[in-house]
Amino acid sequence: MTAVDQLGRSLGDLRLSVTDRCNMRCTYCMPREIFGRDYQFLSRQQMLSYEEITRVVKAFVQLGTRKVRITGGEPLLRRQLPQLVKMLSVIPGLEDLTLTTNGALLQQYAQALADAGLQRLTVSLDAVDTEVFAAMTDSDIAVSQVMEGIQAAEAAGLGPIKINVVVKKNVNDHLVVDLARQFHGTGHIIRFIEYMDVGATNGWQLVDVVPVAILVDRINAVMPLEPLEPNYQGEVARRWRYVDGGGEVGFIASVSQPFCTDCTRARVSADGKVYTCLFSSQGHDLRHLLRSGSSPHDLTQVIDSIWHSRKDRYSELRAAQAPSLSKVEMSYIGG
Repeated sequence: MTAVDQLGRSLGDLRLSVTDRCNMRCTYCMPREIFGRDYQFLSRQQMLSYEEITRVVKAFVQLGTRKVRITGGEPLLRRQLPQLVKMLSVIPGLEDLTLTTNGALLQQYAQALADAGLQRLTVSLDAVDTEVFAAMTDSDIAVSQVMEGIQAAEAAGLGPIKINVVVKKNVNDHLVVDLARQFHGTGHIIRFIEYMDVGATNGWQLVDVVPVAILVDRINAVMPLEPLEPNYQGEVARRWRYVDGGGEVGFIASVSQPFCTDCTRARVSADGKVYTCLFSSQGHDLRHLLRSGSSPHDLTQVIDSIWHSRKDRYSELRAAQAPSLSKVEMSYIGG
């Protein structure tokens, strides 16, 4: 059974948030002036249990989902996360189980995650410069702690690791080449992401976006690049490789080069709401269904219905929709 939306897009990928909490306050995601000491995060009772999450993932797999990425907030803040990884890794039909983390706790958990069945992971790292990293994350966590986490993940067999870099003009765009050099030849894949208008609290403006075309030119001028074919239909990053054999680099251009046409991703928040677009304003509640005695068939049918009615293509319509659309925060549904 394969779920297909109104534009013919299948339901291939699930981004699964397990917590809305984070140990950083990145200015483009969870600005401290909004997500401060008094901010009300989800309670334990509000969040789906690991058993409920497993039921949800099984339903998605029944509808054709083959890739699940665990996200947050910061997913490693969720207690006993390797237990959930173990539960999900044995679901028949699930081919790719990954995780996105800021890396701060990775040194502690990398081996346990690998032992539980995690296949790959992505680390969010916007700078290796100490001052810029501190300013962007607005935290006391040292960049060296993240780098040590990456090393631990590599040692645990979770490579090749993807390194995601959100690029903001006049903040860290001058460090793009330095970041590329940092991971050149390591086997890890660095991916540069255009600063996106996700949520409503980060003060996004188009003038803060550095188009991917400019980023490619900057790196290519120092370390020549050549384009690669996509690994699969709907792949988010545009792939390039270093001519000298130093590895692969990716660019995610949702602002300057929208990729809605091939989007096969759904998102489920930690409290069990399904969002059919990263830029959605409202989700569809599964928690009530899970806690009211519904059968696996009922759950699958509801998700199928949600996806079948989907016609989202926000990035392609950004100019017309942006002024009026209230969007869910990225920290709530993951990236």
